Amino acid sequence: MLGIMLARPVASLIAYATSWEMVFRLSSLLMVGLVVMLNLVLPRRLPEPGLCAAALFHSMALLLRHNRVLQRKAVYHACMFAAFSFFWTTTPLLLASAPLALDQADIALFALVGVSGVVSAPIAGRLADQGLSRPVTAAVLAIAAGVLVLGSFTFANQRLELALLGGVAIFLDFCVAANLVLGQRALFSLDAALRSRLNGLYMSIFFAGGALGSAGGAWLYNHYGWQVAALSAAALPGVAMLYSLFDTQPSDTTPPSTSPQR
Repeated sequence: MLGIMLARPVASLIAYATSWEMVFRLSSLLMVGLVVMLNLVLPRRLPEPGLCAAALFHSMALLLRHNRVLQRKAVYHACMFAAFSFFWTTTPLLLASAPLALDQADIALFALVGVSGVVSAPIAGRLADQGLSRPVTAAVLAIAAGVLVLGSFTFANQRLELALLGGVAIFLDFCVAANLVLGQRALFSLDAALRSRLNGLYMSIFFAGGALGSAGGAWLYNHYGWQVAALSAAALPGVAMLYSLFDTQPSDTTPPSTSPQR
């Protein structure tokens, strides 16, 4: 989460100092360097022969169809991450336009404010360990929806508007990091043999939500302005929160039957 949250301000600073193309060039070099480093330092692992690729993907489809915990946690965080991407796609557009008219460096400094939200991860983990996963999930979804509604308001005073947006960024990033941990903890409490597949499905689904949030946010901001975009973003965790309240599962960590998942 820290990497995700730092990526935006770092990219803005690089674009300000050089050009937007340099962001992609440096990212490509970092990825190549990462491949080389991991190839050198990761221990060699030769797992026992297991499922073939076709059977593996079929088992993942069955997991998505039958695993209730995965379904719920994926929906919650897909909505949350979509709102997160919604906000961080449209906010720079708002900051760069009149009357705020911030440059790339100022927008990068603003984005650094949200990085503080990563401190929520260990807090959420401890609360989940105490059996509070469900109420904490509902709370972070409600907080995210509430701060996005507040963020939809605009003010003539530029400092006040920047302070409000900064507060929204902190609380939203706080909620995203917390909800991610709550979801992964619930999934990792299930069958250990399924963890990689469960986590792969979970992350694929919520990143798809994030991609849709970015695309939808930019389109709504361009056609209808900031308020409609912000309120639309608020609706996403709001719907997920209502879904969590009406859930009838006894526990986030109660493993479902593994027979259809295998």
